[in-house]
Amino acid sequence: MALIDLEPRQRSARGSETALRDWVRALEATAPIARQPQRLLPRVIEEVAQSRGEAPALLSAGECLTYRGLTERANRYARWALAHGVGKGETVGLLMPNRPEYMAIWLGITSVGGVVALLNSNLRAAALAHCIDVVAPRHVIIAAELMDAHRSAAEHITGEPRIWIHGGDEDALARIDREVERFAASPLTAEERRGTSIADRALAIYTSGTTGLPKAANVSHRRLLQWSFWFAGLMNTSADDRMYDCLPLYHSIGGVVATGALLVNGGSVVVRDKFSAKNFWDDVCDWDCTLFQYIGELCRYLTSAPPHPREREHRLRIACGNGLRADVWPRFAERFAIPRILEFYAATEGNVSLYNVEGEVGAIGRLPSFLAHRFPLALVKFDHTTGEPSRDAAGFCIRCAAGESGEAIGRIGDGAVQKSGAAFEGYTSAHDTARKILRNVFTPGDAWYRTGDLMRKDESGFFYFVDRIGDTFRWKGENVATSEIAAAIAAFPGILETTVYGVAIPGCEGAAGMATLVPSGALDLAALRKHLAHRLPAYARPLFLRIKDRIETTATFKHKAAELARQGYDPAASDDTIYFDDPARQAFVALDHKLYERIQAGTIRL
Repeated sequence: MALIDLEPRQRSARGSETALRDWVRALEATAPIARQPQRLLPRVIEEVAQSRGEAPALLSAGECLTYRGLTERANRYARWALAHGVGKGETVGLLMPNRPEYMAIWLGITSVGGVVALLNSNLRAAALAHCIDVVAPRHVIIAAELMDAHRSAAEHITGEPRIWIHGGDEDALARIDREVERFAASPLTAEERRGTSIADRALAIYTSGTTGLPKAANVSHRRLLQWSFWFAGLMNTSADDRMYDCLPLYHSIGGVVATGALLVNGGSVVVRDKFSAKNFWDDVCDWDCTLFQYIGELCRYLTSAPPHPREREHRLRIACGNGLRADVWPRFAERFAIPRILEFYAATEGNVSLYNVEGEVGAIGRLPSFLAHRFPLALVKFDHTTGEPSRDAAGFCIRCAAGESGEAIGRIGDGAVQKSGAAFEGYTSAHDTARKILRNVFTPGDAWYRTGDLMRKDESGFFYFVDRIGDTFRWKGENVATSEIAAAIAAFPGILETTVYGVAIPGCEGAAGMATLVPSGALDLAALRKHLAHRLPAYARPLFLRIKDRIETTATFKHKAAELARQGYDPAASDDTIYFDDPARQAFVALDHKLYERIQAGTIRL
């Protein structure tokens, strides 16, 4: 290890020797993956169960699974998939809230070659139907409490998957929780595993991307192992660790990173149904957690919350996540006595990732020279007029200088799925996959993955997130596509035109949704609000509405949303009527100066 030297740093919070140990552990943990192509994540957990069978693996208020219980439950679901004709590479949809059973289901089905699509449990109606249709599942497993969501989508679904209900008292549909009990829980045979290898697809995880409805990203068994062992190495997880996970299990961070990084080393994961600032510290202390997986918005909520009597009684040693703002970071760490924050940048489908092992406040990561070949990242100048990277006279992209912002791109090597550092496994849609690939970037014929994110790099090599490219904004930790909101609004009777954009709110992470509408007559705001609640998840519903007689367009008939976004929701910026979705009244109310000032001051909890 002494032969490997980190590049010099001037402002880092952790010593270079400590950071070096983190990198080396992660490299050593992931090195065996390629040498054992049949050793999938379910097999790794099964191996752990042989020595830690009765140790807790997945914990929750309603259900707990030991390592033996998790592997046995997974084996039952594997045999269910085989018995019901789920072919290798065929998809099963999973619509279920956070609970230990969730992971048992996808571990089992993927262990015999099936692919599980992790459906967003917040989606409804056409958006949910779209996510089901794009993966064309043979079966869909739905938790009983989410059957109403499925019913809202049923008329829009074009395929005919078989529906299996989990729990509840509805006997009209097949009950998978009863069905799996008839299958053996014993270890799977080699024949049952059907030669499934790390190169095979395991999951479809949805991402909003930059435009349109969610896209289903392909995730191979290799990537599941890579994510799990890499973070296990960076966090130095052990059997004595316990992760607090209140992030959605349908996302790669909450569902794979937070769980896999603990399970591969015999630790346990506390699964909560959703984040609660009020209950957070009681949960962390009562469950004796040592790790916490965050998104930046959660840290802001906690920092803004009133003092909690147990907020410094915990045993947390690391908070790991992404999106922690520079102004929140030191306040969060100091107030709650968090010894270490591991901030990183990654995307479910992307081949670009960064890790801030040094703890540099506000940075999303840094690449030491000895890892440059594993993380082929470049920043290129971006033309906001064309929406594409700028090109020089020879037609090639232009690298950014230090301190200059540009789009982050990652090189796709030959046989990309065989190279963990250059993997871009794409989406279920070939069209969506092609749109994310940038060609002839620095040399003729080369190919790079477009992140859609603007970043800058300082003189010391630390990367900083700048902004998101395209018609997407981030709110409540979720990427929100403006086109999806606009489509939902346009489906409401009496809407002639609409354009949607994000607006910044002081003290809040990301941007809240705002829509400018042109109605044909009187607008029933209560009915519109009910309509949007039926069509969109809570984080995607516009917080502000602006009513106009017309929306100005460009010569190519595109709405001039930039000026509308600049004016934002300030009622003094125009003569238009602006409405605010007041969480206290559960209704759109007229936004006057007094209410505007309360929002600006942060006295209204959003």
